[in-house]
Amino acid sequence: MVKSGYVHIPFCRHLCSYCDFAKFYYNETWAESYLDALEKEIKETYRGEVLDTLYLGGGTPSALSFPLFSRLFTILSSLRRSPSLEFTVECNIESITREKLACMKEHGVNRLSIGVESSHSDRLRFLGRTYIKEEVRETIALVKEMGFTNINVDLIYALPNETLEELEEDLSFLLSLEVPHLSTYSLMIEDHTKLFLKGYHEIDDSLDATMYQMIHDRLVSSGYQHYEISNFAKEGYASRHNLTYWRNQEYYGFGLGASGYLLGVRYTNTRSLTQYVRGERNPIIEKMTPQLDMENEIMLGFRMMEGISKERFRAKFGKDFKERYQSLPLWKEPVIEETETSYRISYSYWYVLNEILVHFIGE
Repeated sequence: MVKSGYVHIPFCRHLCSYCDFAKFYYNETWAESYLDALEKEIKETYRGEVLDTLYLGGGTPSALSFPLFSRLFTILSSLRRSPSLEFTVECNIESITREKLACMKEHGVNRLSIGVESSHSDRLRFLGRTYIKEEVRETIALVKEMGFTNINVDLIYALPNETLEELEEDLSFLLSLEVPHLSTYSLMIEDHTKLFLKGYHEIDDSLDATMYQMIHDRLVSSGYQHYEISNFAKEGYASRHNLTYWRNQEYYGFGLGASGYLLGVRYTNTRSLTQYVRGERNPIIEKMTPQLDMENEIMLGFRMMEGISKERFRAKFGKDFKERYQSLPLWKEPVIEETETSYRISYSYWYVLNEILVHFIGE
């Protein structure tokens, strides 16, 4: 039974230098046509399940003008919701207003994910952000004043020429915001982004690994659980929506470039705004075979501290995980840990997870 939905809003007031998601400069006319197409897609594809999690991502959902922002929630009111729904909206510092926060509160939003990225003005300019850390502090205070307590903020680290001292300052700043969830991402220079076109490169792997360890040590010592490779949460604040992805469960993907997983099929909608507003979603489709599904179960499950559930793996694939992979050399090393309920990668090997996955799913 599908219990989660993702909705993509592809518009931004500023285009960040590192972003490779489906996005466009904000245009009111385009945005209005987009919401028409989004409403049509939901009507045609949603089958009426009660959702436990709903996530609005982008782009920047909060970049919509207030009338269209309000209309978006009217469109989403057709989605049936569990009483315990986790309803997340991605926001940027530049576009959070008291009026939009009140609108979200009115429509049941109870979790915000806010792109902060850095506390350093020069680094923010490099990333294409237009605020300073004082504005971040003021905005987080407003969010709390409006009654939101389940808040995530993002950090991007491993920027060109970034020092360990700068990273330490960023971590201190994020901790001072006193929010219950932190997501930390090493900067990746993706093809076709502004940074790629300007010739920037990712930092040295050894420095990246040192930064990763520094983040882990500082946040865990501050009371956060490192529950997924890039995510840290206080007790009870892990992202339930993202756990849907990592547990290889099915979910709806609505919107331009949105990915979903339904009835054993993974799909990604067109990234062409022209096609999408014409109702031509033209999804790229991958039908899951038992082998592909098993590989996804492993690839996603090993990202989490909870690991791969013994019970769920046997129920889905009819075999014990360890029996299936007992010939691998990893069992002879302290790489895979066995708990009462799961198999997981030892934290000390998280940074080289991709090298470990090769043993299970090949190159």
